[in-house]
Amino acid sequence: MSNEAHAFKVRVAFAAAAFAIAAAASAQSADGVVRGADGHPDLSGTWDNGAGIDFVQPKKDGDSICIFGCASGAPPPPRGEGGAAAPGAPPPPVGPKYRPEFAARVADLDTRQVAEDPVLRCFAPGVPRIGPPDKIVQRAGELVFLYEDVSGSFFRIVPSDGRPHPTANEPSYLGDAVGHWEGDTLVVETVNFNDMTWLTDNGAFHTTDLRVVERLRRNGDTLEWTATAHDPAVLAAPYEAPRRVAKLTDLEIVESPPCIDRSLENMVDDSHHTNPR
Repeated sequence: MSNEAHAFKVRVAFAAAAFAIAAAASAQSADGVVRGADGHPDLSGTWDNGAGIDFVQPKKDGDSICIFGCASGAPPPPRGEGGAAAPGAPPPPVGPKYRPEFAARVADLDTRQVAEDPVLRCFAPGVPRIGPPDKIVQRAGELVFLYEDVSGSFFRIVPSDGRPHPTANEPSYLGDAVGHWEGDTLVVETVNFNDMTWLTDNGAFHTTDLRVVERLRRNGDTLEWTATAHDPAVLAAPYEAPRRVAKLTDLEIVESPPCIDRSLENMVDDSHHTNPR
C-alpha cells in the first residue's frame, strides 16, 4: 500500500470516529439532559451554592463580637433575648418539629449555640446540615460528593450499583450512604450516624437512629437538592430541609483552611468560608 493510500485510510478512520463520537453526544443530549455512559444523568461538576457563615448567632460579652458582615460594617440580623428573632426581623426558616418532651433541650442548645455547636468545635456538620455537595465526581455505579465547609473539607462515597448499606462500619458524622435512581433523580439514603451533629444550626439534635433521604436532580446547569430527616425517637414528624439550588461553575473548590477550636473573639470575618448553611 502506498503512503498516500495509507494516509487516506487513516483520515477516513479518524473522520468515522469523530462522526461516531458526535452522534453519540447528540443522542445523549437530545432530551436536554447530560447523561453518562450508563444512561443516567451526569451530575459531575462543581456546584456553587452560595457563601457565608451567617448561621452563627452574634453574641455579646461586654464588647460586641463580630461574627459576620465585619468587612462591610453591616450589622448582624437583630435578635432578641435568648437568641430569638427581634421584632421586625425576617422570620427564621421552619426547623425540625420535636416531640414535646425534647423542646426544652433544643431551645437550650439554640440559646447556647456558640458554646455547644459541634461545627464551631471543628466537627463535621452532618447530614442534612452540610447541604448539597460542592463538587460531584460520577462514574457508572458510584458517585463521590466533595464539600468545602466551615469546619473543613469532607467527602462522601455514594454507591449506586444496587449494593446494600454496609453492616460493619462504626457510626460516623456523615453516615453510610447508598444511592439509586428514580427516573432522572438520584435518591441517596444515609444511615449509621453518630449522635454528635445537628440537623440544623439551631440546636436540632438527633439520635443514632437518624435516617436521611436526599434527592438530587440536574436541570441544565442547575442542581436541585432536597433532604428529609427521619428520627421518630425525637422528631414529631420527618424534617424537610429547605430546598437548595446550586449552579454549575468553572471555579474549582480548594482545600478548606485548618479548623482550629478556639474562642469566637478570634474570628474576624467570613472571607475564608465559602459554603453556607
